[in-house]
Amino acid sequence: MGGSASLLPRDALGEYQELTFLSKQEILLAYKRFSELLPKQERENACSARVPKSHILTLPELRANPFQHRICHVFSTSEAGDNSMSFEDFLAMLSGVSVALPKGTFPVPTDFDDDGTLDRKDLEQLVNCLTGQGEESRLSRAEMEQLIQNILEESDINKDGTINLSEFQHVVSRSPDFASSFKIVL
Repeated sequence: MGGSASLLPRDALGEYQELTFLSKQEILLAYKRFSELLPKQERENACSARVPKSHILTLPELRANPFQHRICHVFSTSEAGDNSMSFEDFLAMLSGVSVALPKGTFPVPTDFDDDGTLDRKDLEQLVNCLTGQGEESRLSRAEMEQLIQNILEESDINKDGTINLSEFQHVVSRSPDFASSFKIVL
């Protein structure tokens, strides 16, 4: 256990294990990776530092993830609104998209307006994340409407025009590749 372990207090390591789905080794590796995102002069104080979102997005696991910006937004506690991350934010993010996450739990919140359901607007943002924001990959208005209608017909069991958490989990359980594409392996 090299130098990075000695900079992470032992009692904090135990707490992080209890509060996340990460093992001791994964937490130590996360600490090392987080520290490496900081300038050298800040690495000794990694537990109290914040890493800019632009540095977080350089991680190979996020670089190609269509939800990279949403992931940073969801897990950042930055009061400045810049989506920078503390080490605890970073651990929460890794835990939230961990392969050890319990079955039936979706790792990345897709409820963009945080109202507890996926409505047409949430679904449009979800589709845009998956297809890309570029002009060449953007769906036409008619294609988007048809896709959202198909999603609602397939997923909206109670026919209220939205997808609640249980309906979403039901759909995801039938498509295990969908949820697994968001998980990060340390």
